Amino acid sequence: MLKLYRFANGKQEYWETWEDGRGTHTIHWGELGDRGASRNVRPSLFAKAGKRIQKEIDRLLALGFRPIDLEDHHTLLIQYTVDGMGSAGDVEKRHRLEDRMSETLGWTGLGMCDGGSIGSGSMEVCCHVVDFALARAVVAQDLAGTEFAGYARIVNEADQEPDWP
Repeated sequence: MLKLYRFANGKQEYWETWEDGRGTHTIHWGELGDRGASRNVRPSLFAKAGKRIQKEIDRLLALGFRPIDLEDHHTLLIQYTVDGMGSAGDVEKRHRLEDRMSETLGWTGLGMCDGGSIGSGSMEVCCHVVDFALARAVVAQDLAGTEFAGYARIVNEADQEPDWP
């Protein structure tokens, strides 16, 4: 998968592509925070899909699109309170939330879910996002009215106080 971003002229845009293992590539693009649009590029008799995709990548790079290294993403944590070390039901809920966040953040160009943890009275789902404030708003809206609405908080890991003295 390749993700490119351009933050210019008051717009935050994303463009990404991935291959399905059978030679077809999906291209997905839009403004950060919106579901955007997508299309499939299939190989033809005269050209492999990868060559056509590379031409589009070269054009986007010339327009100022660039990848953002994972180290330059914000770490968004969705935190819940659980009893003790949490139950099997809590773990199942966390896995459903991880899947939902992968879908929500991926299709809005904001980032990805990177798993989670549970224990000592809390459960967290960890996400890497390119714009924390926008991602927080999109996540909160996505979770409203669902089984996941009862989160304790959505925080930027960098803003949290350390757990040690």
